[in-house]
Amino acid sequence: MDIQNLLQGKDCSCGRHHGCDIDKVYIEDGAINRLTSLCAEYEKILIVADENTFAAAGEKTCHALEGKYVNKVIFSGKTVLVPNEESVERVNAELGDSRLIVGIGSGVIQDLCKYVAHQNSLPYMVVATAPSMDGYASTGAAMIMGGMKVTYPAGVPKALVADPAVLANAPIEMIKAGYGDIVGKYSALCDWKLSREVNGEYFCQYIYDTTFSMIDKTISLAEGLLKRDKESIKVLMEALVAVGIMMSFAGSSRPASGSEHHLSHFFEIVGILNGEEYFSHGIDVAYSTVITAEIRERLCKSEFPKTQYTPKRNELEEELHRIYKSSADGCLELQDKVGNYTKNRMPAYLEKEGEIKAILSECPSAEEIKKILSLVELDISEFYAMYGEEKIKDAVKYAKDLKDRYSVLWMNYDFGGDL
Repeated sequence: MDIQNLLQGKDCSCGRHHGCDIDKVYIEDGAINRLTSLCAEYEKILIVADENTFAAAGEKTCHALEGKYVNKVIFSGKTVLVPNEESVERVNAELGDSRLIVGIGSGVIQDLCKYVAHQNSLPYMVVATAPSMDGYASTGAAMIMGGMKVTYPAGVPKALVADPAVLANAPIEMIKAGYGDIVGKYSALCDWKLSREVNGEYFCQYIYDTTFSMIDKTISLAEGLLKRDKESIKVLMEALVAVGIMMSFAGSSRPASGSEHHLSHFFEIVGILNGEEYFSHGIDVAYSTVITAEIRERLCKSEFPKTQYTPKRNELEEELHRIYKSSADGCLELQDKVGNYTKNRMPAYLEKEGEIKAILSECPSAEEIKKILSLVELDISEFYAMYGEEKIKDAVKYAKDLKDRYSVLWMNYDFGGDL
């Protein structure tokens, strides 16, 4: 994958010019040394990492920045770092007169850096330490604010460097998470097509096809990933970055995030609210893709109802408060704002039943997804053991309320469906 060529953008047949504002991406041996030239114009730099990611790449980063005035924020590596108000406050407190932020890490670290950099109108760069997710090159910062999962538009990094030798030493669960995040695109892309039919949402075939091609490329890497083969790790990282660029091209995370991500966000938010364990993002996305495939299969086989299910307001509020507690009002405000509970989608469902079923059937079956995940030793039984059937049923019904995005979860709910 020629990432640098992809960054040049494209005048697309969809009628839009697609662009991405990242200056440079280096996924190569010794990539961290590139920081010396990339950061040449910046004298005061803030490094953000946790103890684990700093151990992985901190020394090489500091060596590349030798001669600069470097301040550091190093979070604990013993507890799960949450990208919330407290974490943002800590980074802001150490920012001082730094003119550049360099994040050493993966998901949460880069989201924090992206968010704080945007807040302070500063550029940021990323030193990747794990091929664990596709957000490195995306414009959104996935934060947890007020107890809700909120993705803020925050811009892309000025540069991204990733050394396959560093990536290959990441915990194997993080490598599996990156694989799982890409497999989740089966679900996200299907949701995008579905929304095009139901809501007339913007859709780009080029972005769809490019993202889809990353799935096939990633699945072929499974054996090499388990062996921590550097070339396989490099190709996975390229796929993750390419998908992030596709999000920039689309102007949203739509090509890469749908119902499977909403389920993942549900387990994370509920886990934080209740002090319960949850899988890492990419692992949750992978297993949730099995669940959304089951939903699509059932909808394909069923006869569409003539009327849309509409909950009683008091019952809806009661259920959301049961699940989301202090975050429930935020969910209700979001859904009231976009009108998802008052919108009648039934005419579109009935008018385009054939087209909708054809789209739903394009997604691999749940059994096929399970086999793809088993290639990297991900077993859906672990998902059920972690969460249990009741929590998963709640997720299927109410994960949709965390976001304003339409997906198959809304269609399932509109039909009065359950698991």
